[in-house]
Amino acid sequence: MAKRIDLRHVTLRYITDSREVLAVDDVSFTVAESEFLCLLGPSGCGKTTIMNMIAGFLAPTKGDVLIGGADLDGTKHDRGVVFQDFSQLFPWRTARRNVEFGLEMRNVPAAERKRTALEFLRLVGLADFADVYPHQLSGGMQQRVAIARAIAYSPGVLLMDEPFAALDAMTRDEMQRLVNDVWQETKKTVVYVTHNVAEAVYLGDRVVVLDAHPGRVKAEIALDLPRPRDPLSAPFVDAQRRILSQLGMH
Repeated sequence: MAKRIDLRHVTLRYITDSREVLAVDDVSFTVAESEFLCLLGPSGCGKTTIMNMIAGFLAPTKGDVLIGGADLDGTKHDRGVVFQDFSQLFPWRTARRNVEFGLEMRNVPAAERKRTALEFLRLVGLADFADVYPHQLSGGMQQRVAIARAIAYSPGVLLMDEPFAALDAMTRDEMQRLVNDVWQETKKTVVYVTHNVAEAVYLGDRVVVLDAHPGRVKAEIALDLPRPRDPLSAPFVDAQRRILSQLGMH
């Protein structure tokens, strides 16, 4: 079941080289159940830091992060995460066994684990590669396995940190279409970190634009565009222009 996300006046400070750094300053926004939200901004704007706080990897210095109205301690299994790095998969496990990992942590019986893993590998188009190891898969295929693993144990929230930045342009376009299809099939609440304006417009229901140094919310832009989206259409181009304007780019 999809979960709502609330960030309430979230601030993060850390110490580096004996100097205090304000990384994220007083950030507040809400992600509705089943909404696809893109976090967009330049390097150093706190996109990944915010995602890591939602994931529970970092604790805010001030403010609150809630999932489904509860603090993160009570929502451990409600978050699936997909990273940019291909090495996120376990190299000693096949694709199917990688997807089964979260189910094992929940003590799901072996037969049900296998059935569920195969179902989600089918969803990402890799049913025929269930018994293949990560090093035998292309980068795009590895990211498909990572997506299947992140959603197989049915978290309410899917967090994605620039998952396709390292892929070639053609594979990236293919993966964006896949993510759109998977989201429409599963209706998870998604927070997707990107610095690519066209990607944000293609995928998002809404875009939160961040300022850098420290990270602050600069604008929230709703994208009321039909799906699937045509990057050559006038409404798509107009949406890109609106976002580029907020980023100070014309």
